[in-house]
Amino acid sequence: MTSSPAPLKLALSPSRAGDYKQCPLLYRFRAIDKLPEPKTIAQVKGTLVHAVLENLHKLERTERTYPRAVKMLKPEWEKMVAEDAELGELVPEESTMDFLVESRELVKGYFTMENPEGFDAHKCEMYVDTVLPNGVPVRGFIDRVDVAPTGEVRVVDYKTGKKPIPRFSEQARFQMLFYALVWWRMFDHIPAQLRLMYLKVADDMVLAPGPSELNYFERDLGELWSKILRDVRSGDFQPRTSKLCDWCQHQSICPAFGGTPPEYPRERVAGI
Repeated sequence: MTSSPAPLKLALSPSRAGDYKQCPLLYRFRAIDKLPEPKTIAQVKGTLVHAVLENLHKLERTERTYPRAVKMLKPEWEKMVAEDAELGELVPEESTMDFLVESRELVKGYFTMENPEGFDAHKCEMYVDTVLPNGVPVRGFIDRVDVAPTGEVRVVDYKTGKKPIPRFSEQARFQMLFYALVWWRMFDHIPAQLRLMYLKVADDMVLAPGPSELNYFERDLGELWSKILRDVRSGDFQPRTSKLCDWCQHQSICPAFGGTPPEYPRERVAGI
């Protein structure tokens, strides 16, 4: 006798919200069907650099130097490969040195932007999971939280890709407002600053939202979540085509390209 799959506990995160706004069917494939997707070198490089920066902030202040961070790259990469053999296939041994050099440049970008010897992070890779007052379940990871001696909070996120031009920066802004809102609702005070650090270009995006902006953002999240729940209950996630379809891993099963999606797993979303 086969057991039924465990019911899903859906929640909104910046990534899943971005998926739904880009293409509702993509949201279904990732959040409900949980279809596997091959990793990319860019994603894996980002994971490596994030891990090194997290470990860097665990060291004593005087040890948080650029040479020390560079020395952390290779052993952290070897650890990642030992835990996931697929990574060794994605970055074969003959390409490892180039991969690590590119990762080193991202770490260098970080040190160009701030001196980690001058402060202590309050939290790194902080998992947040709550329900907003309007009933929207939210969760995700904040790369870093800093708390000043005077109590002000700064929420920091590292980006290892290119900094988008202003008209394509909506998703980055969305992510930062998302975590500012979550922090506000969890701890009853708004972060004084949100900082997105683009390591590749040693540049950043800084926001300082107030209660009015976050209240509007919370309302928009409520509307987005209502649309997602409507589709979850009906099973009708429509594809939305765009230039981003060229990079989608699921074209072969997308109706917009003549494909057929897998059967909708209604038993997994029963009760939602």
